[in-house]
Amino acid sequence: MPHDAEHVPWPAEDVVRYRDAGCWTGQTFGQSLAERAAAHGDRCAVRDQDRRLTYAELDTAASSLATGLRALGIAPSDRVLLHLQNSVEFVEVLFALFRLGAIPVMGLPAHRHAEMAANAAATEAVAVIVPSHGAGYDFVGLAQRVRRETPSVRHVITVGPGTAKTDAGEDLFLTPGSLPGPSAGAIALLQLSGGSTGIPKLIPRTHDDYLYSVRRSAEICRLDASAVYFAALPAAHNFTLSSPGILGTLWAGGTVALSRDPSPSAAFSFIRETGTTITGLVPPLARLWVETAERLADPDIGSLRVLQIGGARCPDELAARVTPALGATVQQVFGMAEGLVCYTRLDDEAEVLTTTQGRPMSEFDEMLVVDEFDREVPPGEPGRLLTRGPYTIRGYYRNEAANRRSFTENGWYRTGDIVRVRPDGNLSVVGRSGDFINRAGEKVSPEELEGQLRGHPSVKDLLAVGMTDPALGERTCVFVVLSEADAKPTLGELRAFGRERGLADWKLPDELRIVPDFPKTGVGKASRKALREELRG
Repeated sequence: MPHDAEHVPWPAEDVVRYRDAGCWTGQTFGQSLAERAAAHGDRCAVRDQDRRLTYAELDTAASSLATGLRALGIAPSDRVLLHLQNSVEFVEVLFALFRLGAIPVMGLPAHRHAEMAANAAATEAVAVIVPSHGAGYDFVGLAQRVRRETPSVRHVITVGPGTAKTDAGEDLFLTPGSLPGPSAGAIALLQLSGGSTGIPKLIPRTHDDYLYSVRRSAEICRLDASAVYFAALPAAHNFTLSSPGILGTLWAGGTVALSRDPSPSAAFSFIRETGTTITGLVPPLARLWVETAERLADPDIGSLRVLQIGGARCPDELAARVTPALGATVQQVFGMAEGLVCYTRLDDEAEVLTTTQGRPMSEFDEMLVVDEFDREVPPGEPGRLLTRGPYTIRGYYRNEAANRRSFTENGWYRTGDIVRVRPDGNLSVVGRSGDFINRAGEKVSPEELEGQLRGHPSVKDLLAVGMTDPALGERTCVFVVLSEADAKPTLGELRAFGRERGLADWKLPDELRIVPDFPKTGVGKASRKALREELRG
């Protein structure tokens, strides 16, 4: 299959191996939900501040909405952009699309025009699904703009508590009808990779591979029917969705509790209200929770047993403060939406829990640590991480250029991470081999930011570089060469300009430095490395 195909398959021998080993079971997410509903239909599956649904109710809602979407003309394999906040409706819509076999494209609530328009064009999406009201942002207006600009987009669908309507007011919750459903080898959803340089890097996850990742994550994290998972980070984020997240909790028969406010005061109250047992945070938010709990002395969140930290490397000192402050076991999670997920185990020694990012969750995960020439480095030495396995993709969605950069000829995915693997199999993340800026767990593409901000009239040229930040991990510094000597752009003006160009807030610069010119490499190119060293100096 060509490298710009929708789904680059695993080699035939690997398919047989993964099926024979029980990694891939031939089940879809829609079938998994139906199985859980039949086994314990009256148990609470999902709730937020306003609503709750049992497994039977969620199963019925998914079939009802899937029937309505099919009647609207949305067919299996059609792409549908999700632009929803944390709510029961997010889960209803997701499983409706799973059951229909349409492919959700997982937009984040903070995405704005630049991201949504690019994803709509790249996927030839036929619909955009957004909140109907009370979202604090005009999601409907943005979706309508994307529809006007994108020939493939035919529908803007709004959802609210118990409602799903077209912009013509048609109700899409219909009496469930017969739906053929997708095959387990079909694409279940498209996740988003960090950053974008032109064509978005969209990650095609099949029912078979993603459900294996979800199932194995739930097993590692010891989820069962008593688990209550608090989705504090955006639900569409791969960490929140699948590690083990929303999908892992539903597979285990537990309860998913969703909230749009992860601040400590609101979150601690929500944990007490819902009896939360596990949640996942990025390091800056984990630090805020820990510092708040330390001030309170007793945060009164005794139900919380596990606090996962992922999305970016957790500082050792922060990991060590989690249990004393919150009373929960810290679990470090290192992975990527493309596949590989590593966990510290809940019974690991304290030193492993606080200083490593864990080890692969599957015996079928393969890792290579190599130098810049793809030669294996000596054991224990830092190097570039390559991986492949039963839930690591073999290529991006319709993006040949990205595939040539990110995958080797024999199927290894180049993660971009610099890691050191210890003798006990746990790894420590040392840094990134690429130029992406990891700002609070969100990946900022310097090229994308530069391309937008170079349109500012005061900017002759501009480079974006990550700088170390104790709270965010990294923040974004832009070095600007002025178009005119007397031009005086401020950081606020550049941020406002980027926002007007449709960039999400996390992609905007945090610091501005005016320079007469950029340092050059030996061949005359602008040197990001020299700029990074200047920031460190």
